[in-house]
Amino acid sequence: MAVSGKPPYDDSNIFARILRGEIPAKTVHEDAHALAFHDINPQAPVHVLVIPKGRFVSLVDFAAADPALQAGFWAAVAKVARDLGLEESGYRVLTNMGPDAGQEVPHFHVHIFGGRRLGRMVPPAAA
Repeated sequence: MAVSGKPPYDDSNIFARILRGEIPAKTVHEDAHALAFHDINPQAPVHVLVIPKGRFVSLVDFAAADPALQAGFWAAVAKVARDLGLEESGYRVLTNMGPDAGQEVPHFHVHIFGGRRLGRMVPPAAA
């Protein structure tokens, strides 16, 4: 079910619970800024989620965060893609915000997709 992608932050969302260690995740990377783990419903051979450590609902929300946290988060995204061996063939980084984009968890996160040819980002607009 899609969510609005706007504050307030819901501390009971699944990613908040994963960050608190209440729900297990198949972790790929963790540092002071981010946690990366395999998606439980992968849409590609490689499908990893990267979430910042903090209470952020959307990219706009995250953009107001401490610049060191932002830099550390994006460095973690790049490190995960590199460590997963996706640099040679390519990968996609995607974030969803709000119902039209299909945001399902009200915690800002990015998806890293790879391991196969991904095709167009979105279908062409109807004429």
